[in-house]
Amino acid sequence: MAKLHFLLDGNSLGEFALDKERMTIGRRPSNQIHIDNLAVSGVHAVIVTIGNDSFLEDLNSTNGTMVNGKTIKKYVLQHEDMIEFGKYQLKYINENHVASSGDGFEKTMMILPQQEAPAAVKAALEKKKAAEKAEIAPSEESSQTSEDTTEEASTTNVSENTVSENIGRLQVLNGASAGRELLLNKTMTTLGKPGSQVAVITKRPHGYFITHVGGNSHPVVNGETIGVQAHALNNQDVIELAGTKMEFHLA
Repeated sequence: MAKLHFLLDGNSLGEFALDKERMTIGRRPSNQIHIDNLAVSGVHAVIVTIGNDSFLEDLNSTNGTMVNGKTIKKYVLQHEDMIEFGKYQLKYINENHVASSGDGFEKTMMILPQQEAPAAVKAALEKKKAAEKAEIAPSEESSQTSEDTTEEASTTNVSENTVSENIGRLQVLNGASAGRELLLNKTMTTLGKPGSQVAVITKRPHGYFITHVGGNSHPVVNGETIGVQAHALNNQDVIELAGTKMEFHLA
């Protein structure tokens, strides 16, 4: 389990286990991580932990949040990162974490449903649908995206093996991308608009879950706003996020 070492000028004041999906940091005693210092806002920042990954987001604090000497808004925490609040520090410890570089949510796949799907992906989907109508199994060549489009649309891999594994998918219901399908074949798929509204859908052994990560508004599922904890998705649930409606399907 990941944890935070609480430091003052390099001297240890204890530690916090990241044992909840969402933990707020701030001066108010109601925060899970309480730092009683005037340089810290009432609710200063939040850490969302999903699986082996922890995401840090500054909550429009007065003095900002710094990691390793740089001001951040959203950041994927790496082992031994130092989060700074004035003279206080929180050192992130997660020895099982695979290091990656950069801030933001680069470790996950950001999907913007408002954008058109790459032409190669759309063509592969059309070929697959045509093959299904003719009751002919799609060939490996026509059912997989090329290497050139894998990075851009890794969640739309339409291989025969993926479909057979009961993989969830999202179908966009409105906007310019209405009808587009996104396969949820990654452990984590990030959806939304950075700086506006961001959520993560996680694939777990017992199903799919959606969790609010960033933005003032939480995602809406079947007309009801979800809370701060992970929300289990059921077949044909309708998700509203950043102005886009998507229907969840589990084949």
